[in-house]
Amino acid sequence: MQTFELSLIDTAIVVLYAVFVIFLGLRLAKKHESPEEYFLGGRALTWPLVGLSLYASNMSSSSLVGLAGSAYGTGISVYNYEWMATVVLVIFAIFFLPYYLRSQVYTMPEFLEKRFDSRSRYYFSTLTIISTIIIDTAGALYAGSLIIKLILPQIPIWQSMLGLALLAGFYTIAGGLSAVVYTDAIQAVLLTLGAILVAILAFMKVGSWEAVTAVTPERMLSVIQPLDDPFLPWLGLITGVPVLGFYFWCTNQFMVQRVLGAKSVDHGRWGALLAGLLKLPVIFFMVLPGTMARVLYPDLPNPDLVFPTLMFDLLPVGLLGLVAAGVLAAIMSSIDSTLNSASTLITMDFFKKLRPQTDNETLTWVGRIFTFIFMVLAAAWAPQIQKFPSLFAYLQNVLAFVSPPIVACFLTGLFWKRANGHGAFAALMTGFIIGVIGIYMIVAGYDNWFTRIHFLYMAGIMLVLCTAIIVIVSLLTAPPDQEKTHAYIWTKNVFDEETRTLQQVPWYQNYRVQSAFLLLLTAIFVALFW
Repeated sequence: MQTFELSLIDTAIVVLYAVFVIFLGLRLAKKHESPEEYFLGGRALTWPLVGLSLYASNMSSSSLVGLAGSAYGTGISVYNYEWMATVVLVIFAIFFLPYYLRSQVYTMPEFLEKRFDSRSRYYFSTLTIISTIIIDTAGALYAGSLIIKLILPQIPIWQSMLGLALLAGFYTIAGGLSAVVYTDAIQAVLLTLGAILVAILAFMKVGSWEAVTAVTPERMLSVIQPLDDPFLPWLGLITGVPVLGFYFWCTNQFMVQRVLGAKSVDHGRWGALLAGLLKLPVIFFMVLPGTMARVLYPDLPNPDLVFPTLMFDLLPVGLLGLVAAGVLAAIMSSIDSTLNSASTLITMDFFKKLRPQTDNETLTWVGRIFTFIFMVLAAAWAPQIQKFPSLFAYLQNVLAFVSPPIVACFLTGLFWKRANGHGAFAALMTGFIIGVIGIYMIVAGYDNWFTRIHFLYMAGIMLVLCTAIIVIVSLLTAPPDQEKTHAYIWTKNVFDEETRTLQQVPWYQNYRVQSAFLLLLTAIFVALFW
């Protein structure tokens, strides 16, 4: 394996950054007097913090490595996940976010209980906790440890994972969501500036875009791929990518939690739209550097080496340390977010539910204890990921089974008042059974018609099936109590009332104008790389 070295100066910069992050977490730890302050930052987060934290938590170390590596190996079609996230965030800001904030929930499963019943809440919460530990947190630890392995090959991967878990877990345990959000904001800036710098230096060394096109097949420079593309066929943009995107951005606790902490609906919406805006230019400084690397390093043995190679080859001493700190920041942004969300779920969906008399100070300490427990569990599980042939393929296949039942429940729950708890639970259980069978067959290596269905098609099929189950079972059983559920159902009257309110708002503060501009900008980006 190719290895790299950090100079003493660069190492010092990285260490100083890590010390600063821990210091910030300890400072914020003194400000918590209630679970609301610990888990949701006191519901006082402003839109820049919400947007930057969403962006930083998403653009993890696996994104830094994976986007450039995918562009190097298969082409820029991986960018479809980025621009589709912008579209999903617009839909989230317009329709879903207001209902989340007005319900004053701590967790997404709690919202599902308010709309349906406790069965859906417990299932979704359990599923989210497990997936957060073994997929999100463990995946971030694994991707981060791969980068550290390149720099310090003498350190076993399990030790790197444990060190990263301890570093991110320490300030998360101390500071809660406030520590996560404030450090994420700093890390988002550091990460983006570092990636932009690498992209500029890579282009300067390549010399011209013609040099890239000379060694790169035309198909690899297009985001839209034919149906026979094994990675991301164009039909998958309709059947699968929106489903996975909706699950990740609109229902996943570790992403939505910072929006739940927004000081108002407007700040939540502006923050979500800011995150969508930041996703668009990612193609220039995280995706296209991978195609430039085809000119600079045509014989890399592993596409995952692209971004580290660019860093160590192009950056001078000092700047390399700053960008390495940005990579460390990206790693920790994912880990801290997942740990905090998992502890929120176990504390608010289970502990407080079972022991409602528990005082605020105890709940906060329960959250800290479970953050530590989940940190240890994720670090223990992460080395097992080495046993799977492809981390990306495994994660996407798992999400293709896990996410559609959840997405179906949230979509029907918000837009169809007749959907009831029986229908939602039937869909969740059906999706669970099919998911267990499907994931087992894939991991066990079965090769049949079922396992050969592209995961993006599987996501669409599962969504249609689960939605149909919700509709059928709901119609065959008693309707929900409208007195309890009407506050969680979107209606035309709500839209009309909001329209009248927005007439008094300056156009530049009108989220609908901002959303329209963002969708137009997204269309321009897609057209540029069609």
